[in-house]
Amino acid sequence: MNPILLAVIIVAGIGIIAGALLAILSKIMAVPVDEKAAELEEILPGANCGACGFSGCSGYAAALSSGKTVNTGLCAPGGNEVSAKVAAVMGLAAENVEPMSAVVFCSGNEENASNKMVYSGVQSCRLATQLFGGPKECVYGCVGLGDCVSVCPYDAIKICGGVAVVDPALCRACKRCVNVCPKKIIGLVPKSQASAAVLCKSHDKGAVTRKACKAGCIGCTKCVKACPNEAVSMDNNVAVVDPAKCTACGACVEGCPTGAIEIIMRV
Repeated sequence: MNPILLAVIIVAGIGIIAGALLAILSKIMAVPVDEKAAELEEILPGANCGACGFSGCSGYAAALSSGKTVNTGLCAPGGNEVSAKVAAVMGLAAENVEPMSAVVFCSGNEENASNKMVYSGVQSCRLATQLFGGPKECVYGCVGLGDCVSVCPYDAIKICGGVAVVDPALCRACKRCVNVCPKKIIGLVPKSQASAAVLCKSHDKGAVTRKACKAGCIGCTKCVKACPNEAVSMDNNVAVVDPAKCTACGACVEGCPTGAIEIIMRV
């Protein structure tokens, strides 16, 4: 037999056998597809932010499909629209999703905050914080190098005057900025109503805070006494506002001697 023809026959035979084996193994080792989970994953926005408490959209879809959770309203970026679609697939009542927005609780911009050094390293808040707490005198304040900006999938955060600022109209409450901030000064507040917010997280004594930042909370408690709704309290030298009790009357804003409190207007 012609050697070339023989080689062709051998190679073709090997190919046929290999193909048959692969087909058999694909049947034996096939992983069952959860069609409901796949359908739910198509509905979810694909942000994979983890705000739902699961490992991204696929994790949440699998949890819903398997019955691990029956809460259709855990997807903050998707909101009530996604909750309704998920509920339709699952045959459940749609849970209400409270619209939230991230807020950076710091007013330590270039005008207000003092610097203890000039930082010229890698432009990362996390890395800069490891060097004496960051370049600013206030070790609690926004570093302003944009780690939160880089992780936001909705372009909702900008650095303005050395401090991160969130646009509530664009924010979808995915919590990526909350999780990445090394100072832990970003939190979520309801979008549905205006509320006062203390834009400071310093736990230092008043004199120390005032030296580091002109707009810092000095713990004078004037806002606590001024609030008619008992919405303001003190937490380790810094005032905090409970949005559930706040009516945005502005009494705390007027009473604050440093201007650390602002009314956050929602969308």
